[in-house]
Amino acid sequence: MTRRPALATLALVSALGFTGVSARAASDIDPATGYRVQNYRAPVTEPVEGGTRADLADVDRLVGQGGVLIDVMPQRGGYDPATGSWRLVDRRQTIPGAVWLPEVGRGVLDPRIAPWFARWLDRLTAGDRDRPLVFFCMADCWMSWNAVKRAHALGYRNVHWFADGTDGWREADRPLVEGEPAPVLDGDPPPRSAGR
Repeated sequence: MTRRPALATLALVSALGFTGVSARAASDIDPATGYRVQNYRAPVTEPVEGGTRADLADVDRLVGQGGVLIDVMPQRGGYDPATGSWRLVDRRQTIPGAVWLPEVGRGVLDPRIAPWFARWLDRLTAGDRDRPLVFFCMADCWMSWNAVKRAHALGYRNVHWFADGTDGWREADRPLVEGEPAPVLDGDPPPRSAGR
């Protein structure tokens, strides 16, 4: 008879513990927008909305089909509003050929970043909303998850999330290169360099 109340108590404690974890995770996502707004470096437990999860073989295939790699790793130093240049606090090793668009994976974007992101996507796809876009950051990073959702909201239909990011790339013994973030300009982005 004493065993039943003990099991019931254990079940209740487990349920309350699980509910507490769920409430914590839910508080990290803005209910109005569905974007993750804090605790970006954590295991991603939700399926990505508006895109598909890609593994390394998928990334190779998508790039072979003309897909665009977009690194969304944030930059703590921010950008200079006058010049658009990023204040590089942290150097970034990224996947060769990727375009680095810092800060586009935040849950709430700086007012200048949102249109800058839209212009870059338009430029990188030459206006083709079906061109494959592959977003990444690092493993366990919600910023690339947010960026996929945001690109889909802008009307892009072939959006992919390389959840393992540069960590997975490195673990597969693939080379990384020094990244250079794209400047935040109010007009059209400059042409991509010949090396990208």
